[in-house]
Amino acid sequence: MADILEVATREFAEKGLAGARIDEIAEATRTSKRMIYYYFGSKEGLYIRVLEEAYRRMRAIEADLHLEDLEPEAALRRLVGFTVDYQWAHPEFIRLVMTENIHRGEYLAQSRSIHDLNVPAIEGLQRVYERGVVAGVFRAGLDPIDLHMSISALSVFNVANRHTFSLIFQRDMGTPQAQVERREQIVEMLVRFVRRDR
Repeated sequence: MADILEVATREFAEKGLAGARIDEIAEATRTSKRMIYYYFGSKEGLYIRVLEEAYRRMRAIEADLHLEDLEPEAALRRLVGFTVDYQWAHPEFIRLVMTENIHRGEYLAQSRSIHDLNVPAIEGLQRVYERGVVAGVFRAGLDPIDLHMSISALSVFNVANRHTFSLIFQRDMGTPQAQVERREQIVEMLVRFVRRDR
C-alpha cells in the first residue's frame, strides 16, 4: 500500500484527479487495478488517501520540531522556516492542495481524518503564540488560524507561482540563493508582524 500511495501521489500531483490514470499507477507498482480498487474502493478513494497521507507526513514532521523547548520568537522562527523549507522540498504537496482547491475541497470534505490531522498544527502554533504574549514578546489579539494562513500563504506562493513569477519578472526564484533570501524574508515578515514592538 505504501508503494501505491507513493506512486499515486506523483500521478495525482502531476496530472490532477481528472488526468491521473489508475492503469499507470498499477503498472508502476506492479500490481493490478483490481487490487488498488480492493484497497481504496475507487480512484477518488485513492485520491483522498493520497491527500490524507500528504497532510499526515507534514504534520508528523511539524510535531518533531520541539517548539516547546524554544523561546517563543525562536519557536516561531523555526516553525515558519520549516514551513517554507517543506513547501520548497515538496512541490507535489502544493500541487495536490491546488488540485483540491480546484475541486473546492469536495474530496477533503469526505475525509474522516483530515480535520484531526490538522488540529495539532493550530494548537502548536497557538501555544507558541500564547507563550509569546505572556512573555510580553508578541502582541495580543491575533488569531492562530489567521497566523497559520499567513504562514501558509507566504510559503505556498514560492512554489505555486514560481514559474510564472520567474518568467514575468525575469528573476529565477528557484536558485539556492533566491530560496535562502526568500526564506529569510518570510521568517522576518511573520516575526515582525507578531512582535509586540513592531
